[in-house]
Amino acid sequence: MPAAGGGPAQEAVTDRPARVWQTAYRAAWVHPVSAPAIADGAVIVEGDRIVWVGPASQAPGLPQARVVELGDVALTPGLVNAHTHLDLTVMRGLFDGTAFFDWIRGIVAARAQLTEDETLDSARLGAVEALEAGITTVADTSPTAASLQAMAELGLRGTAYLEVFGPDPGQVEGSLAALRSLMAHAAPYAAPLQRLGVSPHAPYSVSDALYRAVADWARANGLPLATHVAESDAEQALVTEGSGAFAAFLGGRGIPVAPRARTPVALLGAAGVLGPETLAIHCVRCDADDVAMLRATGTAVATCPASNAYFGHGRAPIPAFRTAGIRVGIGTDSMASNARMDLRAEAEAAGQDRAWLAAATMDGAAALGLGDRVGRLETGYCADLAAFPLAPGARGEPAGAPARSEEHTSELQSHLNLVCRLLLE
Repeated sequence: MPAAGGGPAQEAVTDRPARVWQTAYRAAWVHPVSAPAIADGAVIVEGDRIVWVGPASQAPGLPQARVVELGDVALTPGLVNAHTHLDLTVMRGLFDGTAFFDWIRGIVAARAQLTEDETLDSARLGAVEALEAGITTVADTSPTAASLQAMAELGLRGTAYLEVFGPDPGQVEGSLAALRSLMAHAAPYAAPLQRLGVSPHAPYSVSDALYRAVADWARANGLPLATHVAESDAEQALVTEGSGAFAAFLGGRGIPVAPRARTPVALLGAAGVLGPETLAIHCVRCDADDVAMLRATGTAVATCPASNAYFGHGRAPIPAFRTAGIRVGIGTDSMASNARMDLRAEAEAAGQDRAWLAAATMDGAAALGLGDRVGRLETGYCADLAAFPLAPGARGEPAGAPARSEEHTSELQSHLNLVCRLLLE
């Protein structure tokens, strides 16, 4: 169980005889999320499942269970980060102040310079930062198996969406073959807490034909799908007008460019990408028709307010999504476009300050199709728990993520940042 704050929770464990199959976690406050907060509460876990939640004074069989006294903390479900790139963690600050198109080109170049071991270390660093922030479930996108391997090693639950690229319609078969090969390579790393998915990257890096082919292949194989969409002005210009920075880049590579759809979301709808197993990432530029299409297809959305602000992309129409009944999860995006994994800050930036914990747990779980397993403290749910310091002046309210723990991460961060900078010079 992660203790947000960069170090282990202070625990006092009873030495009385215990039912070895049950552990009771007792805290000043327990937040089921799906029910009101409980003062002096307890959560009893058997195996990997929650078997009871309520006031400690009413806990059944408490004298026989192993009791972990967490003390003056708020015990919550583990947080759910609906969009990450764990393998980019060491690129934090590397391209700050760069325009979106140039930032992407820089990331591609920097990523290509890292060895496999360095990429894995970067993903491990991201997984550690997630756990330190109370995050126990992530939806990660990556072009390698590094994030999946790091998730499995460190016990992060979630989906590892493997990316596929191919802006040239003539690349479809080659891109699909590469995706199948990557899936076969990654499969052995998946542990029971992780599942594989696919991610046709974005409209500026994936042709309509490849979108359609990947969506069909994912559906045939029962795989969830995630894609970046409706994120920037440059993407909008490419899709609707065949103009802008992305259009110039693709045209320079001899790839025909022309208007493709009314909006990026409409492009996904026409390609058969939208659906209940699809996670649409960002969705900043969505009009009323786009919202209606997302709702009609049952598509979920991952919003990343801090990353969108980093690039000056604007804010997603989250109130419209919620009014329409669209599942919305909160994500931090990569640490190359964010300062830290603070889901409370993300939720507050998304206008969910009064309900940040629900946005960062129950809502995120629903968006990822995991709402029947994680995101709340209820009997039968997975025992993914997080303990937070109490927020000052707020009765029983958990504080958000603390500052990053430099003690654990600074040496590796500095080393890999230096590697990136030297190789790019």
